[in-house]
Amino acid sequence: MMKWRSKKNKRDDSHPLEQQRAEKLAELGSQLRSTREQLGFNLEEVAAYTKIQRRLLQAIEEGKLEELPEPIYTQSFIRQYAHALGYNGAEFASAFPTAPSRVNIKPVWRNIPGAQLRPVHLYLVYIVLIFCSVNGLSQMLTRSEVANSNSSRPESNNPPPAKPNSTLSQQQQRVRPVSTSKPNPSQPVQPVRIGLVVKDKSWVRVVADGKTAFEGVLPQGAERTWEAHEQLTVRAGNAGGVLMTVNNQPEPKQMGNPGEVQEVTIAANPQS
Repeated sequence: MMKWRSKKNKRDDSHPLEQQRAEKLAELGSQLRSTREQLGFNLEEVAAYTKIQRRLLQAIEEGKLEELPEPIYTQSFIRQYAHALGYNGAEFASAFPTAPSRVNIKPVWRNIPGAQLRPVHLYLVYIVLIFCSVNGLSQMLTRSEVANSNSSRPESNNPPPAKPNSTLSQQQQRVRPVSTSKPNPSQPVQPVRIGLVVKDKSWVRVVADGKTAFEGVLPQGAERTWEAHEQLTVRAGNAGGVLMTVNNQPEPKQMGNPGEVQEVTIAANPQS
């Protein structure tokens, strides 16, 4: 009777942690869904950006713990989802509790009766070690004799050392300046400059010359400027709340309608 009670109590110890995970998942999922809806994104767009299946994102928002994988993987999904919406993903996901599993490794050889060494076994081990040592020493002496015999051969049999190909090196030095492309000073390129003024909170991504210069949520009233030598690409999740100026234009223009996802690419032009 005492054994049955102890097993039952041990089994019920995991329920508080499971309940804590479910409550925290419902809280974090509700916050992520509210932020996503404010930014004007749907689950398909978030799934395409984070590479996480739509059903898993929906399970996180609805707090359905039973439809999600192990807690460590669920925490990773929450981190990626939060990062895509502009949060600090690691700090946001740390609120979801995970319990690391402990594995106790017990030595098995102690339980084997035949693992105990006896004097006869020690003698056999000594004999094997001596044989291996003598064999290794014999191979080393043989290799040393072969190396000495090769080094004692007349030098006339050895091919002369290869001389550096001075002609080839000179040709390479002549070709290198030709392969280097230099910009034509008669046609200078004017860098492209874009300024953003945020009237309403919006997610924004800016790519300058093929590299991501910024990605995140800009609050209301923020003003930012970026510059590139080739081209600039701006993508806004709430195009109606973002005003854009190109190359210091006097009047900024609205990127699109409120709640609309809009992307604009502007290339640099050569100076006249």
